[in-house]
Amino acid sequence: MNRKIFRSSFFIAVFVLMASIFMILSVLFNFFENQLQNELKDEMNYLSHAVENEGINFFENFDSKKKRITLMDINGQVIFDNRINAEKLDNHLNREEIEEAIKNDYGISIRYSDTFMEKTIYYAKKLDTGNILRISATQYTIFSILLDLLRPLAIVLIIAFSLSLFLSSKISKSIIKPINDIDLNNPENNIIYEELSPLLGKIAEQKRTINEQLKEAVKKQEQFRLITENMREGFLIIDKNATLLTYNTSALKLLEIDSAKESSVLMLNRTKDFREVIEKSLDGKHSESIMTQGEHSYNLIANPVFEDNSVIGAVIVIIDITEIVKREDLRREFTANVSHELKTPLTSISGFAELMKTGEVSSETVVDFSMSIYNEAQRLITLVNDIIKISELDEKSFEYDREDVELLSLSKEIIKRLRSEIDKKNISVNITGKPVLVWGVKKILDEMLYNLFDNAIKYNKENGSIVIITSYDNERAKIIVKDTGIGIPISHQKRVFERFYRVDKSHSKKIGGTGLGLAIVKHAAIYHNADITLKSVVGKETEITILF
Repeated sequence: MNRKIFRSSFFIAVFVLMASIFMILSVLFNFFENQLQNELKDEMNYLSHAVENEGINFFENFDSKKKRITLMDINGQVIFDNRINAEKLDNHLNREEIEEAIKNDYGISIRYSDTFMEKTIYYAKKLDTGNILRISATQYTIFSILLDLLRPLAIVLIIAFSLSLFLSSKISKSIIKPINDIDLNNPENNIIYEELSPLLGKIAEQKRTINEQLKEAVKKQEQFRLITENMREGFLIIDKNATLLTYNTSALKLLEIDSAKESSVLMLNRTKDFREVIEKSLDGKHSESIMTQGEHSYNLIANPVFEDNSVIGAVIVIIDITEIVKREDLRREFTANVSHELKTPLTSISGFAELMKTGEVSSETVVDFSMSIYNEAQRLITLVNDIIKISELDEKSFEYDREDVELLSLSKEIIKRLRSEIDKKNISVNITGKPVLVWGVKKILDEMLYNLFDNAIKYNKENGSIVIITSYDNERAKIIVKDTGIGIPISHQKRVFERFYRVDKSHSKKIGGTGLGLAIVKHAAIYHNADITLKSVVGKETEITILF
């Protein structure tokens, strides 16, 4: 804009200068031409009067070097000329000024030289004697004047150009400076040019509109960020070239990467399932797949994004279904284990009953068979009851009232119920600590501690010992159960709380049990938001801590 103003002002100044010089010269030239014509007219009046009174003899004593004087008769024949011998001159009857003088008494004409450098003004008058007197004077043309003034004009023009350059530069800068100094943050507060007020008003209004739109966009962006960042599901948006446009933190966590600096989404995960889902979505198809990564399983859902029936990108959602898969695996395993555990006693009962049905079994054997059938039935009842307990804890389908349950006295009560089992192995039990209260369901807590103590007895050694300690840990109720039993290998410690899991199946079969005791302990602890810690040394001891 500065250059445009500079060029415009400079060219205008040069044009005005040139036009002014031309007009001034034209005016002056016309002025001098009119002045010369008036001089010729005045001189003609004087000469015509003198020639009419004195005749041709008047020219003998008249000297005029600047002007040419010619006297002709009515037929155009030259009688006298003050510069050229009259006999050598042609007839002038066809001259414009002569013809006009014959008709109108006066005649005037202007003729240019061959080079147009000079022009001659002719003024003719018809005398009373019938002769025609003509007077003429030569004048330079404006072109010749310009050529004569070329050098001084060039100097003037150079000075004028330089001055125009300087002034145009100053003027353009002075015009632009207030515009450059406009405070666009507050355009309505700028006082510059009155002509710019409407523009500044529109800019201010547009600025307010843009600010409102920006605030709304930022607000929506923040809402989108908060929504996506608080999603447990991973969220990826890509363009048609599989370039990653945006994502949330959950996506990085699920894909187990620190950052997504890669431009292509395919660089985030190189598994076949992930790549196929991306490729199908960019082909315009909805796609789903299960991706396994280490111990985790993810459900990948990809939907294409269309614009004018063309795929412009895709949205990929990553859902962690590890727990669902594990639960499904546990369900299958649980079903298989239940089937197995139920089949064994039922097979025994069926076998004994089949033998008794033949009637060939002695009375003593019938008694033994009946006892076996009873024991197997009791085993089935215990197994079913344990399964029901775990199902209730899983589904929270029961309705029990919570109350303050004191763990020290509850532990002593349970030990009394287990006294016969304790005495069989001659195990010493030491219950210490102080009374601690837990806000919970007494029936569930009873089941939890009963199974915990029962395991400590079953897997203990002959003449072993059990220590039960109740206390508070940072205002959290805590109970510790130690036994001097067979211990649990480190490789099995993470799985002993699973349903039907047994470290040594042969040993477990000898001591009985359903394999659900520690599973009940775990689910009861989860129900009461408690943490379980296991420490064990094979052949020495096992210590289980429950912190409520």
